[in-house]
Amino acid sequence: MSEELGRVRQMWHLLEPLHAVLYYAPESFEEAAALGYRTDERWPSYFAWRAAPLGEVGTGRVVDTFYSFSPAMVREYVPAAWSVASSGAVLAARTRAVDRAYRGLLGEQVAGPELAEAAALVRRVAEAADTVGRPLAAANAALFWPEEPHLMLWQAATILREHRGDGHVAALAGAGLDPVESLVSFAAIGAARPEVFASRGWGDEEWQAARQRLVKRGLLTQDGTATDAGRALRTEVERRTDEAAAAPWRGLGEEERERLVELLGPLWVAAIGSGLLPSGTTLGIGKV
Repeated sequence: MSEELGRVRQMWHLLEPLHAVLYYAPESFEEAAALGYRTDERWPSYFAWRAAPLGEVGTGRVVDTFYSFSPAMVREYVPAAWSVASSGAVLAARTRAVDRAYRGLLGEQVAGPELAEAAALVRRVAEAADTVGRPLAAANAALFWPEEPHLMLWQAATILREHRGDGHVAALAGAGLDPVESLVSFAAIGAARPEVFASRGWGDEEWQAARQRLVKRGLLTQDGTATDAGRALRTEVERRTDEAAAAPWRGLGEEERERLVELLGPLWVAAIGSGLLPSGTTLGIGKV
């Protein structure tokens, strides 16, 4: 991995937990419940929070943009989400949820000059992101910019997170990996425990069929582990993902980037140390 791509991945690792807090914070579930969503599991609010910037879209749009989720799972939550609350109401509640969650998580740091400095830097990067052909990034980039620094930081982190994710979907499709194959091939290199990937709703028959397709391509062995070719393909997918995510970060100078790493460090520690986030995700952070 080149030095530049290593820096790009480092920034993703720092920002991803700051974005993901939304999906796990108790304040988010409280706001979701106030709208009328079930909160006995996280998926009703997850699909609403994440899809709302796209508008009141149907199943097909979410299947295409979220990519790794089983269409059957998406159909369970979308478009039913919009019968509970409009996308506009969800976006307003999302902002309230992030505000409350960050205040609870970060305490006095929310009003500190360091967070404001970090927010301004990350916003610069997010505003430099080209969102053409990146639907989730574009939808979030089209939203208003909040004035409060902690909300600005979350908004910028979310744009960059979805910008990277949209690029990752393109890299997977370019490698000839359909949604379930993308998970099977990722599990095959040990990116996360099998039960983590099971959260995406694919049935055992679908999983096994995808495994056999990858075996025929020489990417997996019969026991489900990646071959050298399979590992090489996944490495190439991650390289292309990093490359597609790199352009916005080129607007920061080296000293600014190092300063941003310094500023984000305590926020990352707070998010990781909160115990809210799962230890393993389908993103494979730290494993690829």
